[in-house]
Order: sequence, then C-alpha cells, then structure tokens
Amino acid sequence: MTAFRALLLTTALAAGLSACNREREPTADGAPVPPGQAAAVTAADEAAPTNFQLKTPYADVRLTLPDAIRPQGDLHARVYAEEVRLLRQFVEGAQGELTEAGADTDRPKYEKTITVTAAAETGKLLSLKRVDFDYSGGAQPNTLASGILWDKALKRRLSLADLFRKNADLSALDQALCAAINTAKRARLPNSVAITLGGRPGAACPRAANTAFVLTPGTVAGKAAGLTFFINPWQVGPGVEGGYEIALPATGFLALLAVAYADDFAGQLLKSGDVTPVVAASTAPVTN
Repeated sequence: MTAFRALLLTTALAAGLSACNREREPTADGAPVPPGQAAAVTAADEAAPTNFQLKTPYADVRLTLPDAIRPQGDLHARVYAEEVRLLRQFVEGAQGELTEAGADTDRPKYEKTITVTAAAETGKLLSLKRVDFDYSGGAQPNTLASGILWDKALKRRLSLADLFRKNADLSALDQALCAAINTAKRARLPNSVAITLGGRPGAACPRAANTAFVLTPGTVAGKAAGLTFFINPWQVGPGVEGGYEIALPATGFLALLAVAYADDFAGQLLKSGDVTPVVAASTAPVTN
C-alpha cells in the first residue's frame, strides 16, 4: 500500500467516524463552531446540489447525496462542502503520485466515489449511510462505510453516546455487538478465530461507542427499530473476510436511551445480525 493510499484510507475513515462523534462542527470553510451553536448557512449553501463529479487525466471522482438531506439545509451545506473538499484533495494527490519521477505511465487512473443514502428518519433524527469507494492503484479497491446522525431540531450531529443517558453503561451493547460479529464471521468462514473485547489489534471486538453506525427502520413507520454498525475490512480479521454490517435490535438497549430520543425507537427489526449487502466481487475500475 502506497503512503498516499494509506493516507486516503485513514482520511476517509476519520471523516466517517468524525461525522458520528465530534464536539466542534466545522463550517463550510473549515472554521470550528462552538458546541451547540449552528453554523451560518448562506443562500448559496442552501442551494448546494446533491451531485458532484470531476474527471481529470489522473482521477475520476463523484459524490451523490440523497434527496432526504435537502430539507436539512445546514447539514446539506456542510456535508457537500466537506465531501467535495475531500474529493478535490484526492484528485490533487492522484496527480502528484501518477506524475512523480519514474511513475509508470500505463498505470490506470485513480477513482473515488462517495455515496450518501438515507438510512432512516424519525421525528427528531435523520440517519445517513456514507459509503466511500476508493481505488488508488492497488490490486483491489477499498470500500469503507460510516454514518451521519443529525438532530433536525438542534441542527447538530450526534454521536452514539448522545443517544444514551449520561454515563450509561454500554457494556451490554458491546457484548451483543461482539457476539453478533463472531456469529457472522463463523457463517462466512467456519474456521475463523473468535474475537473478544480487549483482544489484540485486528482480532478484537470493537466497542459500540467507537464504531460507525446508522439507525435502522423496522416494523413501525417513522421509528428506528435498532442500530446497524459498520465493521470495515481488516478491522476484525484478514481482508479476505471483507466488511460486516451488524444490526442490533433496540429491545436490547431501550432502557439506556436518553429521554430526548427514547420515543424515536419502536418496533422490531426486519432482520438482525449480519445484514451485509451481497454484492459482486470488487474489481479495479475500467479506465478510459
């Protein structure tokens, strides 16, 4: 893995996780905003499109946002600005790497696609899934998933901890996530080694509070029936396993929810455990 590719993957993952857990919101120009204070949104920001695309001799990049983000002008403006900035940095990095002295002129163009979709919406919350596809010259592309949780009234992003009572003990949620990951690993690779909380890096169950997630709808319209956590490739085992999407029902943590968000959860998940989408094997992009 090149240093540039490693930096891009780290940046992408950090961007996704920071969308779920940040104390200071950046404005469109990157300036921090005090906690609890919404960033100013200009008329131009409110008119932010839901698509961005740029093709150069060195990289093709694309952003797609859902229509569900449009009514949330503050969120729409910030997400669009942040993602376009990331994509432009990717293009600049690709040009630098592909034109460096001695670089193979036959190397294919790089590609980065960021797709944001609506995961669930309740009375107070909008939950978005962010998928970052990245091809930076390796044998295979990489795909990282993360989430954005938005309080529509307070106009701010929330972390997992914000959903729960202050100082709530999330150990039961950690254990449930760990057990579900091990079940998913055994189903995918029967000989896979079980992982545990507190295990060695690459073989440890992640803590729920440190894991990207989205709200997951179920049998009651306008409510979340649980949470789906994103376990990215290499996080809990060898890359051949790929990533996991693990859905946990709200019935296991309803008593821990903060009063402000307790009524946003109800019903049953349509499916729990491993809900990873089945997709065709990834291949390097076809170049022009």
